[in-house]
Amino acid sequence: MNKLSLERRTQVVKALCEGNSIRSTSRMTGIAINTVVKLLIELGAACLDYQDSAMRNLPCQRLQCDEIWSFVYSKAKNVPEEHKDKFGFGDVWTWTAIDAQTKLVPCWRVGKRDGAESYCQMWCMRGQAAIPTDVSLTVPSWKWTPSMSLPSWFTPLIRFHRRSAHIPSL
Repeated sequence: MNKLSLERRTQVVKALCEGNSIRSTSRMTGIAINTVVKLLIELGAACLDYQDSAMRNLPCQRLQCDEIWSFVYSKAKNVPEEHKDKFGFGDVWTWTAIDAQTKLVPCWRVGKRDGAESYCQMWCMRGQAAIPTDVSLTVPSWKWTPSMSLPSWFTPLIRFHRRSAHIPSL
């Protein structure tokens, strides 16, 4: 099996970081699309491992939680019957927690918009941030409540804030 040199791998990563598509990166570098995709998958796994090990016990004081809607394949109303109710087809949500002071995103996840996903996001935050006794948690103004998804170990540690449309984000 052929192995890309470090110089060629760097060239591909730089092109992707500059915002080039996979197809244009392949064309610019002369490397096959499948090879670019394979390198991108390996790079993603390496970044995940690094983030998981390096981002521990962070001194976050003001965490802002939010979720962003997107779709995969097609919007939910246009998903074919054979793909309905399968994750990866239709609506997906990216859950984020951002430290308001440093703008660091200690944890994020992609999933559905339900209580189970919000619980998993809170569990992720517990692992990443060294939760002090006075964390300020800001969440979106939809029907989310602290009792809905915050585990019992998390609830007494935070001051809960609900962000509504007329209050600017911190």
